[in-house]
This record gives sequence, C-alpha cells and structure tokens, in this order.
Amino acid sequence: MKILKKIIKIGLFLFIFFILGILSIYGYSKFSPKLEIEQANNIVFYDSEENVFLQGNSGKEWVSLDDISDNLKNATISAEDKNFYKHFGFDVLRIGKALYTNIRAGKTVQGASTITQQYVKNLFLEFDKTWKRKWNEMWLTLNMETHYSKDEILEGYLNTINYGNGKYGVESASKFYFGKSASELDVAESALLCAIPKSPSKYSPITNFENTKTRQEMILKGMYNNKYLTYDEYQEALNEEITIVGKEEEKTISSVMYYKDAVLDELEKINSVPTSFLETGGLKIYTTLDLKAQEMLENSIKDNLKQEGLQASGLMMNPKDGSIIALIGGNNYDKSQYNRVLNSKRQVGSTMKPFLYYTALENGFTSSTSFTSEETTFVFSNEETYAPQNAGKIYGNKPISLAAAISYSDNIYAVKTHMFLGEDSLVNMANRLGITAKLEAVPSLPLGTYEINMVEMATAYATFANLGYKVDPHLITKVEDMDGNILYEWEDNTELILNESLVYILNDLLTTTYDASLIDYNQPTLLSIASKLSKKYAIKSGTTSTDSWTIGYNPDVLTTVWIGYDDNRDLESGISVQAKNIWANAMENYLKDKEEVWYEKPSNVVGVLVDPISGKPVNEKSDKKRILYYLKGTQPSSEQQVFDEIYDDKKK
Repeated sequence: MKILKKIIKIGLFLFIFFILGILSIYGYSKFSPKLEIEQANNIVFYDSEENVFLQGNSGKEWVSLDDISDNLKNATISAEDKNFYKHFGFDVLRIGKALYTNIRAGKTVQGASTITQQYVKNLFLEFDKTWKRKWNEMWLTLNMETHYSKDEILEGYLNTINYGNGKYGVESASKFYFGKSASELDVAESALLCAIPKSPSKYSPITNFENTKTRQEMILKGMYNNKYLTYDEYQEALNEEITIVGKEEEKTISSVMYYKDAVLDELEKINSVPTSFLETGGLKIYTTLDLKAQEMLENSIKDNLKQEGLQASGLMMNPKDGSIIALIGGNNYDKSQYNRVLNSKRQVGSTMKPFLYYTALENGFTSSTSFTSEETTFVFSNEETYAPQNAGKIYGNKPISLAAAISYSDNIYAVKTHMFLGEDSLVNMANRLGITAKLEAVPSLPLGTYEINMVEMATAYATFANLGYKVDPHLITKVEDMDGNILYEWEDNTELILNESLVYILNDLLTTTYDASLIDYNQPTLLSIASKLSKKYAIKSGTTSTDSWTIGYNPDVLTTVWIGYDDNRDLESGISVQAKNIWANAMENYLKDKEEVWYEKPSNVVGVLVDPISGKPVNEKSDKKRILYYLKGTQPSSEQQVFDEIYDDKKK
C-alpha cells in the first residue's frame, strides 16, 4: 500500500509538471508562426510513367465540415474526444485519469489522445518515432489549437484519418463502404464508420464485420450516454441492418497497398529525406511501379491460389537496373498487411541450385559434365552420413549431364557437385550475389534448406538475367518536396561480378526446365506450364515440405513467386503447380504484346547438337537432340567421362 501511495505521489508530481509545461508551451505557441497544414503529410505516389497512383495519407476528396453528416461528427467526438470543444488540445482530466488507471494496472490500458493530437500525428509525424517526436507532438498540438478553430481542426481530422482498405478521409471512405456521400450517413452508418480508425484491419467491415459491429454498438452506447441520441434513436440505430458496398467507383488494384508500404519502408532508409513533414510540407515520391505488371501479378495470384489460408507473395523486377515494377506481399491486404516480400525469410528449395551450377561452370564444368544419378549415401571422415533423395525417389541409375540435372532438379547430382567443388564454394557464391542470410557450408545447402528473403533471391537471379551485372533493388527513383526541390535521386551502381559467357550458358541451361526434348526416365520440373509459354525464359522452381518457389526471367523482366503457410505447416501434395502457374500467367500476360527477346551469344561460346541426357554429341542412333552451349574448346566428345567415376579413380 505504501508503495502504491508513493507511486501515486510521483505520478501526481509528474502530472503537475506536465501541466505547467503545457501552459508554458501554450504561451509560446500563441506568438509562434501559424502552421500551414493544407499540404502537410500529402504524400503523392507516382508510378513509372509519372502518373499519380496513390495520394498517401491525405484524402483525395476533401469535404467541408458542413458537408459531413452531423451523425458522423457526433459519433467521432463521442468516441474519440467527448471534451473536444472544451479543452485546449489536451484533455487534462482525461490524462490524469488515464495516468492513474495505468499506474494501478502496471501497464498501459487506457489512452488520452485528443482529436487534435491524433490529427497532428496524421499530419506530421509518420516517420519520426523518437522522444523528439513526442515533444514535437506536444508543441504542434498547442500551435494548432492557438491558430485554428475547433471546426477547422475537426474538418482536417475527418479528411485525413485512415478508414482502412486504403481509404483516407471520410468522403472516399463513405463512398467505398456505403456507396453514398459523407453528408448522407445515418446514425448507424456513422457509428460503424467511426469504429474503423482504432484498428483499420481489425475493424474492417469487409473482412471482420463482427468486430466492427461490436465496436459500433459500443460507440452507439456512448452516443446515448453523451446525450447525442435519445433512447429510441439509440435502439433504432442498434437494430438497423447495414449493407456494406465495399466497391470502388473506378477500378483499382488492391495489392498496390503492399507496394506503397514497401515504398515507405525504403523511404525511411533514405537519410536525405527529412523525418518530419514540417520540413517538406509533404512529399512527391516517384516510383518504379508498372501498374500493368502489378495488375498481372495480382490477377495471377487470385486466379491460381486455391487453398484456404495459403499465402502467396511475389515481385517483378527489371533486371537491367533492379527497379521493382510490381510487388505483392500477400494474397489479401485487407486481411493481412504483413509484407512477406520484405519481411519474411523462407526455405528456397532448389532455386538455390543455379548459384551452385554457375560456380561449377567457373570451375571447369560444362553443359555436358556428368555425374551418376543413383541413390547415394555420402560418408564423411567423422563417420557421419548424409543420404539425400530425389523427388519421388526417381533416379536415372546412369550418368546424366548438367543440363539434365538442371531440367530434373536432380538432388544427387547437386550434392555431388557441391561436395566436389568444396562446401564453401556455394556459400561464397551466394554472398557474392548479395545473399546476406547466414548460410552454413553443409552438404544439404544446394537443396535450399536455409531461409532467404525474396528480395535477395530476386536480386541474385537478376545478376543472371543481366548477364553478370549486379544491380541494386529499388522502388524509388526520386523524392521531391511539395515545391519540387529534389531531396533524393536514385543512382545506378550496376557492377559486373560474373563472367558474361558463363552466365549465357547457365541461362540457356535454365530453359531445359520446361523442354519436352528432355523427357526420359524423368521429366522437366516445369513441363506442366510449357504449353502456357509463348516466349523463351530461364526458369527454376524449388519446393520444400513448407515452401514453393518459382523464379524466372528473360532480358526484360524477372518474376519471383512464393507460396506457403505463415505458420510453416507442410504443403499439401501438388501445391507447387500453383506457384508455377502464377509465375507463367503473370509473365505471359505482362509480355503478351511485347516482342520476344533473348541474349546475344558471346563470340567465345559455341552451340553443339548433343543428346541432352548424356551430354554426348548426337549420332545416328540418338533419339534425343538439343543444342547446348559451351566455351570454345570445351565441346564434348563421344568419350565424355563421368565426374564421379573420375573422382573415385583419383581417390583410389
């Protein structure tokens, strides 16, 4: 009890000190310049064609307070700040009560922010999360109260608040949810709309109507208690059936909100952009977004993702400069704003293998280099063993070429290559390509047992798509303040890190993954989408028990797709085909009206007609034929040896 009294005394002292501080700042604010709030926090997002695709945290449809229903104004004041027209920016009694309640509870259970404080947060302080921000918030709140009327503050607040589903401002939200103007809202609709801003995802009437309805009923009860409603009006609103329209007046791409979030995430990392909108008035952000690509990727996910609870994410990139032209962090932004492209790391499966095989090409392998595909147990010096298996336990029980190993995604060939080169080689190559995940030099590494972020995987593959030039992934090309002053401009730091000729050979090898000419004891891993592909692509898929990836490209565009469950549960049988179909549909639809492009063959590379399974030159008995590529002087002969047999001979 004594401790509680002591805590209360300390709290009372801090409270009095706080009040004195506010009064001092209030006096100072009275004589400070008036804040210009009209453009504050007006973040305008431009796509790659410099057309506006989003207008950030500022309402597109600003309406005057006279054109907003009294029902909504009353609901907002009752729910958020019942003393709004009586206080000077801070509700002193409410602060004291909240402080006492939180001390008693030992944690924060009650807040005391006023409408003015919330408006200030909406206007100025999105990127700054320090103690300095809290001080600025206090000063700005008082400054706003001294220079603007209560009606001006309420009008601004209602026109900038987040009502979920990408709707900022009461007019656009009202039209979206109810199909009517904010001036036409009745009591029940107003209370429902007022329920959303506390947690736009939790209280979305589209995805969580029961949650929204519960909070609406609480707001209606508050309106009755605060004398805004008679008992009969309260009961009538309580029992009214509300129809949620949830439609745009114009067609929109809902997944663009994931892109916007990714842009803001990148923006926070740019040091030259001020953290407070006070210094800029607002921002113009020019991005790399291609709305056609975003739409194609979104539609592909919607059309192909079947299982309840299954998540999908993906991005499309211009591999020439690393610009991310489309990005989707999940299959439904309304239900989950978690951006899996940016924030998730997942097992990448066999999409790890191209890193291994480029390393092999650097170390003397060719398209025809052969290992025996057979059930194998690797025994190490410490008597530990490792026995990887091919998918479906399918083995050739004969030597197969690197081309066939890539086509079938043969795990035995991959591990033999990995052990032959030395386990550090793959780790070093992954790091060289920009993979920052902590990878261990273990036998299973080429099978993708480690978790890697999607942006890093896409960027690493972009080096192959760009013939050995490493690019920096980015979504922002330029940032300006509202006066057009450039605050940031992206610089191209493209760097050659791989051998162009070897990358050309690898890119061709990655076209075997859907080539029917390689059907033999096994079939290419992406043969199921071959009929959908009208153009030439380098593609690799990767599947573990919990994750399925497809990554592929041509010189113009690279697309990465992942599907899986957030709780890492095992995927159902056959799920991987959905990732492949998403990839194929996105790429084909995006490139439908574009000419086919491929890489120009380097002068030191030659094509040879070979049996792609054995890797040996064709003869009159050959029933399988395909041109594979080699550095001049490394073309295969009919006496092509098998690497594991050579290795065994050396050990003997």
